[in-house]
Amino acid sequence: MTEFAKTLESGTDLLRSLPRRRSGVAAARRAADEWAARHPRTGAQLVVDERPGSPVVDYDLILDHPGGGTVALTAPPEDGVPWLIDHSTHWAAGHLVSVDGMHVSLPQALTMLRSLSGRGASPYQEIVDQCLLAAAGDDGEPVSAADLQATADEFRRGRGLHDRASTLGWMSAAGMSGEQFEAYVEGIARRRRFRRDKEAELAPGHLAAHPGDFTRVKAVWVTGGEKVTAGAVDDLLAVPASLGDAVVTVGTRWETDLPEALRGAPVGQVVGPEEAPDGGYLSGAVLSRTPAVRDAETLEAAGRAAFADWLGERRAAATVEWHWS
Repeated sequence: MTEFAKTLESGTDLLRSLPRRRSGVAAARRAADEWAARHPRTGAQLVVDERPGSPVVDYDLILDHPGGGTVALTAPPEDGVPWLIDHSTHWAAGHLVSVDGMHVSLPQALTMLRSLSGRGASPYQEIVDQCLLAAAGDDGEPVSAADLQATADEFRRGRGLHDRASTLGWMSAAGMSGEQFEAYVEGIARRRRFRRDKEAELAPGHLAAHPGDFTRVKAVWVTGGEKVTAGAVDDLLAVPASLGDAVVTVGTRWETDLPEALRGAPVGQVVGPEEAPDGGYLSGAVLSRTPAVRDAETLEAAGRAAFADWLGERRAAATVEWHWS
């Protein structure tokens, strides 16, 4: 018997031993956590289904397969029908994820994905983050008409909806009524307002704690499929056209937004060629540095960085349960 087969057998024994009453869910979670600690490579998660109108609960155990992918283990103790099938028509069957007790249905998750931030996060992280922001921004205060209008205008511009007909066409394709679209925009506006206020609150402290991150740096760097060896900065500015796909960039960035190879590099010293994160090679040099100043642009950048840290901490502390089949 393989090691994973033994793990499945042990997981089945665990599921069959768990208390089936709502009052025993906390004990079941503790038992599952202890089992997961003994099998750390499985990434085990216990999924709990509370039957509506009933004291009975059901369980699945979600495990990482050693060959990749995920295995959902079910061990019904009675008639042999997995709870996912047995209860496929009740109200909870469509739940995709629960974040700190906020239950998100599949339709709600699809609605969230319509407003992806485009910051490179996975859809799973986007859904979790939007749940956290929705909970944090639900302060009961009405959203101003100006905020609603600005949010709706930005949403439409971002999707190329420049007139009433194209907006109505998008709503029809998305299956949204006018009232649903208004509620959708209001949710985005609340999250925007919370984020704006939180960034302003956190920015001064973050800038004071990390002034080096907001040094303004002027630099030049060359990226491409071929290595560029330069003895001086002028060599970087005079890359021959024969290199084909070489791209020369001259710009001013925050220290943390520079290519990693240039962060902290002495002014005037050529760095590289080094492998670039996206493939190919990079050579470059810092031309000048200006220490951080407390102006509006710098505070905005510090606020964005501080907010990202704040949200990351909230995400790490959140209780997230994906209800996969």
